[in-house]
Amino acid sequence: ELCEHKTSSVLLYKAMLCLFPQGMFVLGLPYAILHGGYLGLFLIIFAAVVCCYTGKILISCLYEENEDGQLVRVRDSYVDIANACCAPRFPTLGGHVVNVAQIIELVMTCILYVVVSGNLMYNSFPNLPVSQRSWAIIATAALLPCAFLKNLKAVSKFSLLCTLAHFVINILVIAYCLSRARDWAWDKVKFYIDVKKFPISIGIIVFSYTSQIFLPSLEGNMQKPSEFHCMMNWTHIAACILKGLFALVAYLTWADETKEVITDNLPSSIRAIVNIFLVAKALLSYPLPFFAAVEVLEKTFFQDGGRAFFPDCYGGDGRLKSWGLSLRCALVVFTMLMAIYVPHFALLMGLTGSLTGAGLCFLLPSLFHLKLLWRKLLWHQVFFDVAIFVIGGICSISGFIHSVEGLIEAYKYNLPD
Repeated sequence: ELCEHKTSSVLLYKAMLCLFPQGMFVLGLPYAILHGGYLGLFLIIFAAVVCCYTGKILISCLYEENEDGQLVRVRDSYVDIANACCAPRFPTLGGHVVNVAQIIELVMTCILYVVVSGNLMYNSFPNLPVSQRSWAIIATAALLPCAFLKNLKAVSKFSLLCTLAHFVINILVIAYCLSRARDWAWDKVKFYIDVKKFPISIGIIVFSYTSQIFLPSLEGNMQKPSEFHCMMNWTHIAACILKGLFALVAYLTWADETKEVITDNLPSSIRAIVNIFLVAKALLSYPLPFFAAVEVLEKTFFQDGGRAFFPDCYGGDGRLKSWGLSLRCALVVFTMLMAIYVPHFALLMGLTGSLTGAGLCFLLPSLFHLKLLWRKLLWHQVFFDVAIFVIGGICSISGFIHSVEGLIEAYKYNLPD
């Protein structure tokens, strides 16, 4: 989808998609404020600044100076950068690490779409004798046609409609919150943090900003790549403001009653309408990360020349083989099974953000920048890279441990989904 058009308007829209790939998942940000207070708001801003910076340094790793001192693009993807860092001793190790992280990130995004669909439908129609897991199965049945996707042309037609619908939903939620502005619980927003659950909030916030895996393709298809830094600045500023305001306003409205998916707090008369639109958006958003995950899997394990682990999924005429289709169906079913047996939205979101989000957005870009451009970096750039790597590593490990503990606790005490 990123390579089809080069007009400035389409690229700007694609930039917004790249920087808001988890638009549905801002619904979990108020839950992060619940356990972080003002520090949670600060982290929304801090994550935007850091992700903007690491996005820029990641793109700088695509370039090298030629004999005339001019910057030339010598790499095309995140995987190319990773392989360059591990060469010559392990020329493909870095690419495999990045591919695994990308696959986990994309598949977990698909799982979260199924989880949130089941959650929203269950809370929209609580009187129906249908459990959240059953709603997840119904949602997956509607997603099975994704296995037949050959390209994203059909999906791209719904992308703009999806994004507009999400903005409308956000406006409706904020409008309801503003109608209760007189009752806002300002006294509930404190500097106190829940030490046990706040690391999960860090993962949620980080996951809402993950976009680095798309940036090399985006920058490579811009008419004016020199404007990439400006685009990054303005889109991250917009993301920071919108996410911060949404999280704060929603938390002020429901305070300690804030739920993992904020629309569950809405009155039943409004909640059903909003949730149905959100489910439609989640189902229409699922094909993009699903197809991206399929492409990475096929390229890595089935189409990597003589190094492929398995035979090609496609025949000589370019048609998908039956067993290749079966593997795609199995991936859809896998996302359903994960959504059924691990239906905890915030914990899954925090786990993904801590595991792959922090790695792809914080750790690897700073590490690659230091490795490839060490001799050309100024002292403050080295300091920023090292600081981001250390802080990102601490947050990643802490968030991962606490998310896993939270999942164990949820199953041990049979906590509600």
